[in-house]
Amino acid sequence: MYDEILLPVDESTTETAVLYHAAEFANATDADLTLLYVADTDVLSLDVLQQDVIDALEEFGEEVLEDTEGVLESLGVSPRTDVVQGTPAQTIVDYAESYDYDLVVMPTHGRQGLSRALLGSVTEKVVRLSTVPVLTARMREAEDLVFPYERVLVPVDGSDPARHAAQYALDLASVLDATVHVLSVVNDTHLGMDVGSSAVEEALQAAAEETVESIEANAADAAPDVDVRTHVDRGAPARTILEYVDDLDVHAVVMGTTGRRSVARVLLGSVAEKTVRTAPVPVVTVPRPDA
Repeated sequence: MYDEILLPVDESTTETAVLYHAAEFANATDADLTLLYVADTDVLSLDVLQQDVIDALEEFGEEVLEDTEGVLESLGVSPRTDVVQGTPAQTIVDYAESYDYDLVVMPTHGRQGLSRALLGSVTEKVVRLSTVPVLTARMREAEDLVFPYERVLVPVDGSDPARHAAQYALDLASVLDATVHVLSVVNDTHLGMDVGSSAVEEALQAAAEETVESIEANAADAAPDVDVRTHVDRGAPARTILEYVDDLDVHAVVMGTTGRRSVARVLLGSVAEKTVRTAPVPVVTVPRPDA
């Protein structure tokens, strides 16, 4: 399932649990790990930048990679390293796609509050644009990320991206011997109390139950070794997902994304983006196959 993992790094990476998590992931799946440093030459036009400035950016990147490589080698991982020039987010996305990486591992900043967390960050742009699955994990001091995952949560809504993500989660759970919890949330936050809204709510409830049941049935055929448990709940989807992460002591969340290639076309505030910004556990966002 994983042969090649890409870990973009900067000067803060060596001090985070994300680095150790990536090493554990690579060791457990016998994957090769590549460290990538992007020398951000988008600050000024390349026509303006002096060659010695570019050289200094790349030299700093080499120093960062050397430090990060040393930490990984102490953890039993011998990574490849690369320094490239470009705009960080787009360069990471293009690099992962061009060299057929199976997973990109990215940190988030773990801030509280949607208005402060991640808006416009490199990580969020990579999640939006990537055609490769992206594992995001919060950078918080004194916080350990559990691995291997024992419980994986998969929020689904009946869409093709969600079904694809569910199959991805089943494959991952099969590798790690994890339990998969499939959750469908009926968003009743905008429904009123009249008869019409009650009928809509019943229809949404039935559709949610059908969705999780179909994924459970598919798992029985496609991944009979995986323990699958289904849940249907009501409320605001992003908040309900976080509640289930806490209540079930989930170690990772797997979610589908539309995988659109233009930032302007991706809606801010989607359930996936809210979950990436706020989840206290790693989130693997899986783009649709035709993205």
